[in-house]
Amino acid sequence: MNKIVFATNNRHKLDEIRKITNGLLQILSLDDIHCTDEIEETGTTLEENALLKAHYVKEKYGYDCFADDTGLEVEALGGAPGVYSSRYAGEACNPADNMQKLLHALRGVENRNARFRTVIALLLGNEKHFFEGVVNGKIIEERRGEAGFGYDPVFIPEGKDQTFAELGNDVKNQISHRALATHQLAKFLTKR
Repeated sequence: MNKIVFATNNRHKLDEIRKITNGLLQILSLDDIHCTDEIEETGTTLEENALLKAHYVKEKYGYDCFADDTGLEVEALGGAPGVYSSRYAGEACNPADNMQKLLHALRGVENRNARFRTVIALLLGNEKHFFEGVVNGKIIEERRGEAGFGYDPVFIPEGKDQTFAELGNDVKNQISHRALATHQLAKFLTKR
């Protein structure tokens, strides 16, 4: 089995992708390759940020690599927070700060439609590929549930009546934006 690096320091994302790929790929973390660098996300799109991270690892460490970037895009906010989802409430913020700012911005707003979008950039040999997963849903008015991370406690995916945080990781890992993009990635890699 070929080794591939997932360019992230986010343990939640790493665990989630390892569960989704279910042993089909040997996924190394940045820790596994002794990369302790903080890779800057200076792009203005999810695609740019994912590619920046993948290029950094490929160029500095030589591994085939994939990286993702995910954004929560809220219709009533013109697609915000989008590419700035993880730092919506400022550079030193945490997920609770981000959710609080989002809920405040949507106070009194009827249109609560939103979508999570994940883009994965894969650098394999000399090839570059992108995979995208989208889950539509809505933002509720207060947090519910304990599982997941990020905006999971305030996002209800279409066709469900519970937030990602209430559905739990097993269900989320089957239907999430990251799952959809990762399944495309895994299918692509296992065919090669």
